[in-house]
Amino acid sequence: MTVTIYDVAREAGVSMATVSRVVNNNPNVKPQTRKKVYEAIERLGYRPNAVARGLASKKTTTVGVVIPDISNSIFAEIARGIEDIANMYHYNIILCNADKKKEKEIRVINTLLEKQVDGLLFMGGTVTEEHIQAFQTSAVPIVLCATRDEQGTYPSVDIDHEAAAFDAVNTLIRHGHREIAMISGTLQDPANGYSRFQGYKKALENAGIEYQEDLVRIGNYRYESGVEAMKYFLGLKKKPTAIFAATDEMAIGAIHSIQDEGLKVPDDFSVISVDNTRMASMVRPLLTTVAQPMYDLGAVAMRLLTKLMKKENVDNPRVILPHETILRLSVSHVNE
Repeated sequence: MTVTIYDVAREAGVSMATVSRVVNNNPNVKPQTRKKVYEAIERLGYRPNAVARGLASKKTTTVGVVIPDISNSIFAEIARGIEDIANMYHYNIILCNADKKKEKEIRVINTLLEKQVDGLLFMGGTVTEEHIQAFQTSAVPIVLCATRDEQGTYPSVDIDHEAAAFDAVNTLIRHGHREIAMISGTLQDPANGYSRFQGYKKALENAGIEYQEDLVRIGNYRYESGVEAMKYFLGLKKKPTAIFAATDEMAIGAIHSIQDEGLKVPDDFSVISVDNTRMASMVRPLLTTVAQPMYDLGAVAMRLLTKLMKKENVDNPRVILPHETILRLSVSHVNE
């Protein structure tokens, strides 16, 4: 049978109110009484009902996290940062995978809010009008992580995706490349997709290089779309000398497609990307990439949420973290 607070009170010879104060770390309990209650809890194997405690305190010490694709190593690393900070501040995480489907994301957001979470972290997906409508029903704080809404209404932690893409393409330009192709994410994604595409175009324009529509293919951020996009570039009469992929996965797909044709990276094509996942240092040649601080994105987002949940002062609700170009072996000078 389930052990109740009444059983503990009877075993310890105290009132249920006293047991409740001990369980909730109320300081107004004598040390010897506290000791008696803890001994009774241990003997009976009592486990406090978190739901009941949450109803009483109107706090559940849980945070809902919506993750777009749990199989993506980027989001796994971000989630690790979230959980470490959540543990530090004694919050539990409810992690929900949405499979990159908007309808599922909306459903998950509503479900988490119904479960009375104390705060919500929405990670890495496109924030649409439907998302905003779901957020507006929330009475608890919401923080966007590795994404942001176009209006800047909600607190967010992200990188400057346009600047990261600009730096990646500029690295290729500094190595003498002028025919630079891009494997982009969807342009309907204003953060990771459109912003990185704009960074690509801006770098070309800044260097006086004409933008060529046939040197851009739209992928879905994953390996297979990188393979297919590179097959298209290999079929062009005038081929690019360098490839900028919006993600490491698509870059690795492009590298494998090049190698499948008996060609070499970087001898025949230079390849660069954005992210710096673990795969970037596992592929051969080692992938040159612009690193986003994935763990820090999660950690800073969770710390921002704890401040909002505790109603602490927040100086900057929209945080942009720095990125860094990691030079490895997949980029060389065009004339080498």
